[in-house]
Amino acid sequence: MNRSTGPLRPLTRLVGGDICAYEPTADAWGALSPARVFRPSAGDEVVEHTAPTGLHQVFYTTLSAAVCVTAAGTELWRSEFEPESDERFGHRPGCALSSDGLTVWVYRPDAMAGRDRPDQWVALDAGTGAVLGQADLDTVGHGGTQLAHRASGEVLLDVGEGQDGSVIHRASVSGGRMNLFRYPWDDRVLIGLSPDGRHFMTVDHSQTDMAVHAYPGGEVTFSLSVEALGHDPDEVFVEWSGGYLDPDTVVVTVVGETEDMEEWFRHTRVDARTGEVRGVFDAHGENPYDIQPLGDGSWLTAGPDGHPIRRRTP
Repeated sequence: MNRSTGPLRPLTRLVGGDICAYEPTADAWGALSPARVFRPSAGDEVVEHTAPTGLHQVFYTTLSAAVCVTAAGTELWRSEFEPESDERFGHRPGCALSSDGLTVWVYRPDAMAGRDRPDQWVALDAGTGAVLGQADLDTVGHGGTQLAHRASGEVLLDVGEGQDGSVIHRASVSGGRMNLFRYPWDDRVLIGLSPDGRHFMTVDHSQTDMAVHAYPGGEVTFSLSVEALGHDPDEVFVEWSGGYLDPDTVVVTVVGETEDMEEWFRHTRVDARTGEVRGVFDAHGENPYDIQPLGDGSWLTAGPDGHPIRRRTP
């Protein structure tokens, strides 16, 4: 199996109101203990969170701001989302770090927040919170998934618009401006980015198939329908879950119901280069979304105490 040789990025989880950060080493298996614990600023309800290598600080979003705090609890900067929103539901601002840790990318679902403006994608200086670039998005999203490309410095953003579909963007920032590209689909959900950065995986918004695309252009390398995965397309759907187990293997998730109306799910290993179905994959997760592939052959599931469990195949 071809495994990624690069170091794993720090991981964060919200446990008991605190942001726990983990830096899993090559020999760290089973339940992970946080290397550092960050307490959000007083009154903040954390939506999304991320931490850089070294764990000197953590970045998070609330419904109204992006924030940076240290492990000692000192707030280094705060970038407010203006104007203030009275909406409490239907919008989840998100944050992600660039691969070099110098830029915090913030997705702002401003339309659903009732700010009377388009959704925003903003790149902030990780050290100061200053705006490095900003762009209006032609979307009305509830939330977004952001994935940083290791080599190019670009970031992928998938904006989920509920029943209206899903829109995928790609961007970089330079010279005080954001260089934005929108892929020509509104029906693909971004699932994962390959560890070598050469491909990315999507699932059809209607859950009828999965596809692997070349990066950066988005050309389809191969796709697999529900039927190709060995199931009845009238009864089984591809879930918006899974991702890259390693550079050569993607995990695809399908869901269905028994005759007694009980939901079931199954993970399948697929060759990321050829589309060959390799067989069932047991992630030991509690639900279809309880799996986070790390790209080096290992993956995370959720522990009963909220801390992640790192697993690998024998």
